[in-house]
Amino acid sequence: MADEEQLEEEPKKKSKLPLIVGILLMLALGGGGFFAVYSGLLFAPAQKPTEDELSALAEEIMDPLPDVAFVPIEPLIINLAGQGSGNRHLRFQAQIEVPSNYQSEVESLLPRIVDVLNGYLRAVDITELETPSALVKLRAQMLRRLQIVAGEGRVKDVLIMEFVIN
Repeated sequence: MADEEQLEEEPKKKSKLPLIVGILLMLALGGGGFFAVYSGLLFAPAQKPTEDELSALAEEIMDPLPDVAFVPIEPLIINLAGQGSGNRHLRFQAQIEVPSNYQSEVESLLPRIVDVLNGYLRAVDITELETPSALVKLRAQMLRRLQIVAGEGRVKDVLIMEFVIN
């Protein structure tokens, strides 16, 4: 019976003192860390910049805008019916980005530019027009053709404003 009484006795409980000390240390260190960061002892900027330094920094960051002009191209409606697609049309509108000193020269070439774009877009297969990456490829092809027509350095980019197949 004595053995049974010893087995039924509960084992000695461990002290809760280490747990309490750990919690107190955690609170003290957390509070100290918060105070150090909040008061600027840790991770604080070296010094606040003055108004003159801020304005000089803003001027350095902002590059001047490029000296460009945009030449609008009248909307083109291209019949895609000859390509086995039924009675479908492409509505296309773009603007040409040019250096501002060449704007009048490029505007004088607009009939030729429209002709080149019209001929190119009529020749493109409708299955190519419907692919997700078509616009990127078409833009590159049109840009190259316009650079050839207008002359190197006169056309910077082609901005497609409207591209609708219906």
